[in-house]
Amino acid sequence: MAFSNTYTTLPGSASSNREDLTDILSILAPEETPILSGGSRKKATNVLFEWTLDKLDDPDAAGVVEGADVGTFTDAFGARERTSNFVQKFRRDYMVSDLQEATDSVGPAKLAQAEAKSIRELKRDIELALAGTQDKQLGSSSDAYLTAGLGAFVDDNPSSSLVPAGFETPSDSVFTGTSSDPFTEAEFNNLISSIYRQTGNVDSLVLIADTGLRRVISDFARIGGSATENVRSVTYDGGSATIKLSVELYQSDHGIVSIINGNPACMPASTGTTTTAFGYLVNPEYYGIHELIPMGSTRLPNQGGGERGYVDCVLGLGVYHPQAHGKIEAID
Repeated sequence: MAFSNTYTTLPGSASSNREDLTDILSILAPEETPILSGGSRKKATNVLFEWTLDKLDDPDAAGVVEGADVGTFTDAFGARERTSNFVQKFRRDYMVSDLQEATDSVGPAKLAQAEAKSIRELKRDIELALAGTQDKQLGSSSDAYLTAGLGAFVDDNPSSSLVPAGFETPSDSVFTGTSSDPFTEAEFNNLISSIYRQTGNVDSLVLIADTGLRRVISDFARIGGSATENVRSVTYDGGSATIKLSVELYQSDHGIVSIINGNPACMPASTGTTTTAFGYLVNPEYYGIHELIPMGSTRLPNQGGGERGYVDCVLGLGVYHPQAHGKIEAID
């Protein structure tokens, strides 16, 4: 004989079952924007913004002959070069129908929430561009202006339109791993030392690391880099229930490096066998965000279907000293 059940198609006993919809809405996506958040803010006044690079002459210990007059003179600013980047326009549109605006829903899903979500998505779009390796692009009637990413500036073989000759990131500050050349603690210290040789600054570096690279750095505290190195040991408090295996500060011979997570949805793919072991070793003093149009929201006329609008901004990346940063493309 027939019996009542929950899976009977309507009409039937299931037609009277109450809906159980919890008032919880989860967005499962990483939202951190450390490159966007960490850079200083500058005001751009044109789609092309420029800055000047300069450097000190090499030290000279040759000495001066007694009684020698000054017969030749050096242009103190002869090494100066100008470089530039374009701004890029970012935009996210949103719309909520008139019926949805009047309906109660989990979330909720109304115009204000649509606007807020679009802003969150826009910030991730910006982070993706800033963290990228793309070159700058001049806008036209068919092409958008594109801002060059951090990876295009921090490179030992950059585009000459981005980094003039003599101001390139040293090859010792760029690590590209292979299966036979993994990223080790010695390599990490070599990068830090290379940057120090360019700037002479300590305690000012930040490593923005993707997931795989962050794990590699944490392993420095637990295992040796080769078979000839001893395994590290730590003292464990038996009365504690926590063993901390992550590394947030790395103290080297040439400064302390703060290690933070990069947004895994925005970091570039590595050139090796994985797409997660990428990172930028940056000095926040030497890069900034140039805003031509600050982030804002614009509401558009309701044409009958519902309220609509968009959020947008126009900005670009300035890297004031490519030699003050490093880049890691490691094998995880």
